[in-house]
Amino acid sequence: MKILLRNNDLNEALLGSSNVGFVPTMGSLHKGHISLVKKSLIYCSKTIVSIFVNPTQFNNKDDYKKYPRNIKKDLKILKKLKVNFVYVPNKKQIYKTKNKIKIHLSKKDKILCAKYRKGHFEGVIDVMTRLTNIVKPSKIFMGEKDFQQIFLVKRYIENNFRSKVIICKTIRDKNKLALSSRNLLLDKKSLIEASKISRDLISFKKRLFKKKITKKLILIKKNELEKLYDVDIEYLEIRNKKNLQLTNKIKNSKIFVGYYLKNIRLIDNF
Repeated sequence: MKILLRNNDLNEALLGSSNVGFVPTMGSLHKGHISLVKKSLIYCSKTIVSIFVNPTQFNNKDDYKKYPRNIKKDLKILKKLKVNFVYVPNKKQIYKTKNKIKIHLSKKDKILCAKYRKGHFEGVIDVMTRLTNIVKPSKIFMGEKDFQQIFLVKRYIENNFRSKVIICKTIRDKNKLALSSRNLLLDKKSLIEASKISRDLISFKKRLFKKKITKKLILIKKNELEKLYDVDIEYLEIRNKKNLQLTNKIKNSKIFVGYYLKNIRLIDNF
């Protein structure tokens, strides 16, 4: 495994390589990340994993500072997986060019997380554009836990590059909680509560196949969750997974939720 700190080192290392798999991460790796890496190792000739906590996608400076980081542990995990390259750039390497990438979300895209995190997805698409320009991968592996993120990134990247974005399923723990680096910020009690919310919404979705979905029904469920688990829910919506439009049909749709549990923001989809 070779650790690359500069763009020049990366260019030299990947010179002449084809069928390169890329797994972009912000570190604090868990089994979800590991599943992405394993897929890349299977389907690609060489695999490169990036570790970069991107400041431009945080709309809250404190959130950026508190984001969990453990580079030594991450490198140990990746070495064990026998990854070819790990790209660990600093901010200057990523934002070397002074040319700003103009990313504009349309009105129809300003839903779910985009509605509440101003500038977040513009920052995500910006950094993914820069990383794709630097790495020039054949395939990019991303998880569907951040469903809106992968929806927007896949559309933008595949419209502007030859790289293909591969969507990989959400990895959950035995209690059905989606694995996330942010889970490290939760205490034991909060982890139990978050798991209960996941199981509750999985069960709720199953029941929806037999019910008529109305705004009132979703609002009742939102209020029930807030009272039962003492959380502040930003959104609880059912949207078509192909176009993210609101729908009253559970078939080909997902339940999307974003909420605060003791000041930690969590998102999921079922």
